[in-house]
Amino acid sequence: MEERPCCPGTAVRKITQLMINGKLIGISHVYEAVDEVRAEDLKNNIEIGEALLKKVKIYNYVPASAAPGYLKALLEFYHSKRG
Repeated sequence: MEERPCCPGTAVRKITQLMINGKLIGISHVYEAVDEVRAEDLKNNIEIGEALLKKVKIYNYVPASAAPGYLKALLEFYHSKRG
């Protein structure tokens, strides 16, 4: 992933909202995570989901109790953005 944004304004422009556990949550750098994971050419959803979650956690706090919901939402987003 690229370096952290220099200021809050730049960071805000990189937020994507996803529905997680019935709540709309803003997640930073989702498109970048998807691009990077897609480049890894992983084939199964377990590997893809784990890689996405790991990358998203770099820029976002993901509570352990919510991780399954994040994983599900990230996988749905990943598959909806076929390149």
